[in-house]
Amino acid sequence: MAVRISIGRYYSVDSPIHRLDSRLKIIAAVVYMVSCLVVSNVPTLLLAALMVAVVTACAHVPLGRLLEQMRPVAYVLLITSLCNLFFMHAGAVLIAAGPIIITTDGVSAAVFYTLRFLLLLLMGSLLMLTTQPIALTDAAEKLFSPLERLGVPVSQATLILSIALRFVPVLNQDAQNIVVAQTARGAHLEGKGALAYVRACLPLMVPLFASAVRHADNLGRAMDARCYTGGAGRTHYHIMRFARRDAVAAAILAGYLVALIVLR
Repeated sequence: MAVRISIGRYYSVDSPIHRLDSRLKIIAAVVYMVSCLVVSNVPTLLLAALMVAVVTACAHVPLGRLLEQMRPVAYVLLITSLCNLFFMHAGAVLIAAGPIIITTDGVSAAVFYTLRFLLLLLMGSLLMLTTQPIALTDAAEKLFSPLERLGVPVSQATLILSIALRFVPVLNQDAQNIVVAQTARGAHLEGKGALAYVRACLPLMVPLFASAVRHADNLGRAMDARCYTGGAGRTHYHIMRFARRDAVAAAILAGYLVALIVLR
């Protein structure tokens, strides 16, 4: 039984995208994701796809590594595409074979909705692959820091997010160790089909949950021993500053948005 978790994995390489300010990358990714929701014709779809292709090339991230992140949601996209294809009956009829009716609007919805969400998820994956988790949380804290005036505990929330992201590979390794240990004791964790996979996962839940609690307790004790308080006055080791390359990237993003509006 293989345990693969790619979420939160940073791909370490020197590239123009890696060197961008984390705050700009978060803003650009969110803006691009929102722009994908307004893609409604072939030119805008091609422009959005070109944007992802350019960012991927500049990030020096292998295509296989990027597509690996899409594996968990591939089935969801496939099911969504088939639902749009077979259950949307507006427009001209292309195929009518008994209960199966495929129309032009169904084909359009199946293609556009699936590709829009695929591009959206690809940009989110690029953000995770090109930005370290601690840089993401520090940038999020800077962006949402004005909310602290309203009493929102931004520092505590970003600390929790940072710890959660760092625990993903740790718990992945713990799950693999549990699988090896239980297999050595004669447990049958291999099986075909969704039901067999769920049954194989059940014996892992209790020890994995106990491992997560143990890690959390150890982390809490370590933070108490170091007199960690957080909140106001907390400083950062890395100071984020906007550079000329960030201004160039922001200009490219603005140009993309203008082109998207024109093509619509």
